[in-house]
Amino acid sequence: MSGRIRYCPKDHTYTLLLSCPTCGAATVPAHPARFSVEDRYGRYRRMAKRGTSP
Repeated sequence: MSGRIRYCPKDHTYTLLLSCPTCGAATVPAHPARFSVEDRYGRYRRMAKRGTSP
């Protein structure tokens, strides 16, 4: 069991477990990723999201 709240996108419930106790689907973190001004890999992540190459 993790210490952060997780979200089941299938039936829209919140839990602390890695799988939803209601439907059994995998849960995702309910919080966004931590922001950093000095993000060394942000450029590459944005390029991957857009589908372009360097």
